Amino acid sequence: MRLGYVCDVLFNILTGQITALVVPGPCRFFGLFGREDDYIIPWDCIRKIGEDIILIQIENELKREKRPRRPIFLSV
Repeated sequence: MRLGYVCDVLFNILTGQITALVVPGPCRFFGLFGREDDYIIPWDCIRKIGEDIILIQIENELKREKRPRRPIFLSV
């Protein structure tokens, strides 16, 4: 199953270690209504990192996190 591109990483600020990768959820209705929740992939689930692919092994369902709403700036 292909999830998409990594858009962010989560890391422990005290140790400097990466704890998870964040992949955007799939588009809703041709991308007109935004995206679904992001996938959070724990670092422990990563099996191999290649040039253009990251292989993961998930025992349970992936954790999904709500996508934060971005503020809308209007210029007058």
